[in-house]
Amino acid sequence: MADTVTISAQPDDLALDLTTTALVIIDMQRDFLLPGGFGETLGNDVTQLQRVVGPLVELLAAARRAGMLVIHTREGHLPDLSDCPPAKLNRGAPSKRIGDPGAFGRILIRGEYGHDIIDELTPSDGEVVIDKPGKGAFYATDLGAILAEHGITQLLVTGVTTEVCVHTTTREANDRGYECVVVSDCVGSYFPEFQRVGLEMIAAQGGIFGWTAPSGELIAALTEHAAASPSSAVS
Repeated sequence: MADTVTISAQPDDLALDLTTTALVIIDMQRDFLLPGGFGETLGNDVTQLQRVVGPLVELLAAARRAGMLVIHTREGHLPDLSDCPPAKLNRGAPSKRIGDPGAFGRILIRGEYGHDIIDELTPSDGEVVIDKPGKGAFYATDLGAILAEHGITQLLVTGVTTEVCVHTTTREANDRGYECVVVSDCVGSYFPEFQRVGLEMIAAQGGIFGWTAPSGELIAALTEHAAASPSSAVS
């Protein structure tokens, strides 16, 4: 059985070893995606992010069938906000700030309903969930140790938002030597122009931060892998 597959990607085709690749799903939280949540209170159109849900549900299902390591992240803070620096807490003049009461509990506070992942992408038993206080998934978390423990060298990066947490995590991963594929229809921004430019920046200059590819490429590869290795599939 061939564990390595070649996918069509930008800026060029990429060989993926599916036994050492993880799916990273960034911050698909109610506070960001649901009407009435924090994202909408900032004046954003949450339907821009909701477009990601369908393709990501399909990609997640394919990853599970293939037995791939799946990692979910949630951006948020301790109830006393001791891990939220003033530069983040007091930025600009939003109508609501981190820690304020919101439609789904205190905004971006761990343990609140809004802080958790949307129902469609609820983590399965055994999947890793990382709570992060910053934009990047490596900062002040044990993500690096988890990836090392599983021998991961390549990442499929998905989630929201493209230009903030997705970009920051991809750049952090690139600096640490991981090859990253940002799945183009499984990442989203409130701003269409940021979405376009954010994806272009990843693959610019011969892949300065990584590769981009549509979910269909990855789903086909994962489905073929699962069919060839039934014992690897998650029950």
